[in-house]
Amino acid sequence: MMSIPKVNAAKMAAVLERSFIEICGFERETPHRFREITVNLGLNALPGGVKFPDSAGGFHYEESGKLLSVTSNRFVHWSTSGDTVWLVEQSMDTNLLNNAVKVKFSQCTVLPGGVSIQETANNVLVFIATNQTVHRLVLPHPTRMYRNELVTESHMQSIFTDVGKLSLQDPAHSFVIPTQAGQTGSPSAATAWLSRQGDAQYALASPAGGILVVTLPPHDLQGSVSVVELKRSTVMQRLAGWMPTAMRGEQSPGDLALSLAAREYEDDTFIFALCQDHKLRVWSYRVQACLLEVDMLEYMPACKGVKQVAGQGHKLRLSFSDASAELCLAVYLAVPNRGQFTVLQLARADNRCSLEHISSLFTTQETLVDFALTSTDIWALWVDDANTTVVKYINYEHNTAGQWNQVFVQPPPEDEVHIGVDQDPRETYLEVLFSPLRFTASAIVKALQIYRRGSERIIDVSWDKLKRDVTVAVENELQSSVTEFEFSQEEYRQLQVEFWSRFYACCLQYQEALSMPLGLTVSPQTAMVCLLKKGFVSFLLPCFAVDHLYLSNDKYLFSEDDTPITEDAELGHDVVQLVQCLRLLSDAVTGDMAYEMEQALEHLQSPERAAELVLDNLLATDNDNVISDIQDKLQNVRNPVSAMFVLASQMDLETDTEGAGEGPLPPGHSSHNVRISLSQLYGSSTAVSVICQAVCHMAMTRALFCRDLLILQKLYLHLGDNMIPGGGAQLLQLQQDQIPRISQLLSSYHLLKNISQSLASSIPMDTIDANLQHLSVLELSDSPALSTSGSVLSPQTVVELFYQTVARKAIISQIYSQQQSPMALSNALLHWPHIVSSIVNLLAQFLWPNNSGFQFPECLMANCQYAQLQEYVRLIQPWCQMNVGSSRFMLGQCYLANGEGHKALQCFQEASTEVEKEDFLIRLSGTEDEEAASTPRLQYYNKVLRLLEDMGLPELIIQLATMAITEAANDVRSQAALWTRIFKHHLDLGHNHQAYEALTQNPDASRQLDCLRQLVVVLCERSQLHDLVQFSYVNLHDEVVSIIESRARAVDLMSHNYYELLYAFHINRHNYRKAGTVMFEYGMRLGREVRTQRGLQKQVNCYLASLNCLRLIRSEYAWIVQPASGAVYERPGASPKRNCDGEFANDPVRRQIDILELKDLEKEYILARCRLTLAQHHPPSAAIAGSASAVEMVALLVQIGLFDCALSLCKTFKLTLTPVFEGLAFKCIKLQYGGEECQNETWNWLAANQLSTIITTKESSATDEVWRLLESYLERYSSPNAQHHRCVINKLLSHGVPLPDWLVNAYKRVDAAALLRLYLNYDLLVEAAELVVELVDALLGKGHQYFGIEKPLSATAPPVWLPYTAIDQLLQALNETQTNAGLYNKLRDKLDGYHKLVEQTSRRKILAL
Repeated sequence: MMSIPKVNAAKMAAVLERSFIEICGFERETPHRFREITVNLGLNALPGGVKFPDSAGGFHYEESGKLLSVTSNRFVHWSTSGDTVWLVEQSMDTNLLNNAVKVKFSQCTVLPGGVSIQETANNVLVFIATNQTVHRLVLPHPTRMYRNELVTESHMQSIFTDVGKLSLQDPAHSFVIPTQAGQTGSPSAATAWLSRQGDAQYALASPAGGILVVTLPPHDLQGSVSVVELKRSTVMQRLAGWMPTAMRGEQSPGDLALSLAAREYEDDTFIFALCQDHKLRVWSYRVQACLLEVDMLEYMPACKGVKQVAGQGHKLRLSFSDASAELCLAVYLAVPNRGQFTVLQLARADNRCSLEHISSLFTTQETLVDFALTSTDIWALWVDDANTTVVKYINYEHNTAGQWNQVFVQPPPEDEVHIGVDQDPRETYLEVLFSPLRFTASAIVKALQIYRRGSERIIDVSWDKLKRDVTVAVENELQSSVTEFEFSQEEYRQLQVEFWSRFYACCLQYQEALSMPLGLTVSPQTAMVCLLKKGFVSFLLPCFAVDHLYLSNDKYLFSEDDTPITEDAELGHDVVQLVQCLRLLSDAVTGDMAYEMEQALEHLQSPERAAELVLDNLLATDNDNVISDIQDKLQNVRNPVSAMFVLASQMDLETDTEGAGEGPLPPGHSSHNVRISLSQLYGSSTAVSVICQAVCHMAMTRALFCRDLLILQKLYLHLGDNMIPGGGAQLLQLQQDQIPRISQLLSSYHLLKNISQSLASSIPMDTIDANLQHLSVLELSDSPALSTSGSVLSPQTVVELFYQTVARKAIISQIYSQQQSPMALSNALLHWPHIVSSIVNLLAQFLWPNNSGFQFPECLMANCQYAQLQEYVRLIQPWCQMNVGSSRFMLGQCYLANGEGHKALQCFQEASTEVEKEDFLIRLSGTEDEEAASTPRLQYYNKVLRLLEDMGLPELIIQLATMAITEAANDVRSQAALWTRIFKHHLDLGHNHQAYEALTQNPDASRQLDCLRQLVVVLCERSQLHDLVQFSYVNLHDEVVSIIESRARAVDLMSHNYYELLYAFHINRHNYRKAGTVMFEYGMRLGREVRTQRGLQKQVNCYLASLNCLRLIRSEYAWIVQPASGAVYERPGASPKRNCDGEFANDPVRRQIDILELKDLEKEYILARCRLTLAQHHPPSAAIAGSASAVEMVALLVQIGLFDCALSLCKTFKLTLTPVFEGLAFKCIKLQYGGEECQNETWNWLAANQLSTIITTKESSATDEVWRLLESYLERYSSPNAQHHRCVINKLLSHGVPLPDWLVNAYKRVDAAALLRLYLNYDLLVEAAELVVELVDALLGKGHQYFGIEKPLSATAPPVWLPYTAIDQLLQALNETQTNAGLYNKLRDKLDGYHKLVEQTSRRKILAL
């Protein structure tokens, strides 16, 4: 028995009928790329060759119905036309690569039934018979193409991948049928099979009657080809060539086989031939004899006259049941005006064969295209007189009434396209042409080539490109036909309609040609039925009972009196009667009425009001008395409200259970193989297209059903109480319950129809990556509904996208989770009708807007289908009460993607009210953050704020955070976080005042401090210092100062101006002492850290600013605390135990606090100014001047020649001037002996010193000016005992430089004795002797004014003196040298005379006393 997965009854409330519906699985990309292979055996075409009709067939793998098989849901179908065979392998689970091949046989024609496919354990064998040859293709079996039994990729290689490597002309695989001398014609039918020994055997219908059997040896063994002819004489002849006619005997033309079939049965091979004389002949290949000859007309009643007419169009099919080992055959006799299927069963007893009659089935259809026989049913395919496809099936064992079951085939596209007055013709035609349901890409491509007049061949054009090409082609044709330059808009519209309708008609013709049916195939393993058409393959799916009622044609509908929808016979009768009324009503609704109803739904108008308008129109134009007929039928409906309730319940897809996510398999189902198989099941592009188109057809059918039912309900209200047996109560129930329910069902199915036809947009990868980043911010990227797939095909509808990426896995898991044991799951067979109907119903439930699941909108969001998502939300907004908040959130996402941020914000705010009610929003607001907000709504706001931050929308963040604050009234932590966000984004936007206000509102002190720090830093970097200073900083003054100070001490001084900011901050608040302190600290650090001229300039300015600050306050308060030196300020974040090198810091030392008064600052200012002056005149000195003390600066200034500056510094710091005079004296010495270059340098530094009487004439040299400068300094800076003169003379004498007269005269006037000692120290005896002589003369009254002696020696004058010690030393020295004897004597005489005069004067003075 076939194991069918059980489905939860709550999920599968929909009831299946016996009918089927056709779903076209045609491609929307360009057609299959067939690889072409030509087989040429060097033959010539037969004269007068018969042209056979095109045909098609299929082959299904033996294990195609097994879940754990490489060949699950996999089959091969073919079509033939003339000399060509097209072979395509398809899978419903995976996409097959290189799966299409086209084989052309030169000068040959493929016979009817000439293609057969068989499989072995290792190979798939394709047998092809033409009118002149037979061929065999040996292909690898799928199970041998892969190392593992299961393949996890979404794409697999087809068995045709390496078909190009086969040598089809090889004699081992091709054979030319020998021709008989004088024979005309060729075989008219064929069949082929694989023998148990591996031989390829072909049975060909001989043109003169009989059967020719050609046997090719096994492909892997050597052997010869054998040809056997089976004749009615039951004598077999082995042929090396054809037997002469005279020996064979003439065959009756009635023996010509029209259809052949063969089957190995028990120990023999039986060949069945349905011949032109209406007889079925059964041949035994083992005994080479005709075992049976049955006249099929014996099973046909009233067949008079048929026997004399040669049969045409008879067909024969076999069916073998492995379970019962029974071989059945069905014979179709094509008789004028009617046809008959006769089912027979082969029976063997006592080595004799017989055929037992099973059933005879009649049909009135004319032209049978193909039929298939299964172990229970006959599936038949006809084409009627209007060239319309007709498909039916019947159970030939248990159908006593002979009632055929309906198959609702897809009608061709409409002949005309309805264009509303408000619609653009081009857009309307494009929408119809490129909708997923009407036209294949092949039809559009061929029509485009014709429209272009075959100018170029279109190969591998994408769907979007094809759409553009069609638009351009039609518009160009329109433009080229226009002869007038001006015409009205209405005229242009008419032209558009004309040209687009012309192209549309061309597409219709090609679509009709491609839709021509060629055959059908039924899988014995999965019960899948496929219609094989000229251009594509369509699939038959079970029809739900409620759809069956609406789709049934009048003959079936009006003959039914019950329905499987309900078990109550009376209620079932009412349902059928009600549906009959709906059919009458549907036929009465015109195209304009239907269009107006459709537009009302599209524009979100009330369906009930629209139905009333349609009903009013019907009542006003009821020329055919349709309403009267409906009234008459309504009289037979005993309980219309209950019948409507049953119909509504069948169409309502709302479920009580949550259809969310991927349902886990039960315990024990974790088999790796099972999981891989389930992960691929029905995942190919073909399966996706078929399943989603089935949902679309269901939605379209039920939307019309609900439309007509709503109009009928309005008719009930119009007719009043008389039409309802229950009277007013029933009418009230209809008005209050049923009409609103049907109205909502209509809106729901309109939505499903819309989304199932809406194509997905192609999204660039960078957009997808950005969207994935946004989803990760929302912590939704791991959700199954938000998974994106790179393997999805494009273009596709959004429903296909959803099914492929999300729904398929969840649906398959949900179906198979009902299996009770792993063994049952592993052995489960894939029964196509049951599984696909379950999948379609469950997928529709996933899409149903009133179910709690929200995966479909999530999928659209994850795949950036924003336009489609926005349309989805628009359509459900007026009437859907499920997931309202989630829908608003999705709409907000769409607005964000479209750049409409303020609309998005409104949607996010509206969604917040449903946060605790809807699963999606609950999941969205959930968080693993330990510091989560206190309420779900606040968590929701936080997620949205993160999303807005990720998208860079600060204005929206501010607005949303402001809204969220009202929700956080009792949550201080959340309030702090929100105010921090508001502050941050105001600051980013440059809203400084708003940022400050947000900062002050923050209830968290630590966050407030962080914000304050950021405000200071950012405004400083932006140079918006005015705002920073002007803020009031209520209760934050000390924190601001601390932040600015810490920043000032932590960053580079030259690249940031935090000290200046702090200075301005204090000045603005009139805190001058603080301002002075700041600038003094700034100056100190500049001197230590910035050893450049610019740094020194800043230092001068800083000290000057500090001075100004202290001068602005009262003198008793004009002091500051000297800042600590050595960069010992605290650094933010610094370790209290370790220094910057990581070593343990020394214990802090208590430092003495130094107070600096105004005079101290003045000293520092002067010192800084001297440093700057030094750096200006000698830039290299800037590196060392910054930290130099006053004493060191004097030395540096003297060295450079800045004597004025050095003298000023000495006076300020009360330093001795000796270094200055010594330095200037040394300059004089250098100039005395220097060259021209030295003279030039001197002028430079001389200019920096103030000398008012500088003479710059040619007569005055630089040396002269330096001496004059020295002279002026000595005059200006007098000192006790003339020590400055002494140090200058000492310097000059030490270098052996003669003393200038002015210097000698100046010094001897002050201290002649000291000058004498200096002369002696440097052995200047002559100068010393002359100085003593002059000094003695001065004491005696001769030139006394030159020595500073007021009164010379006299009895009345004060006492005078001589430096006798020095004079004694001089005399001693002169006496010791022979060369100075005269000088010695002269000096000695002068002293003697002086002594005498002193003696006289002393006596006189004594006497005077």
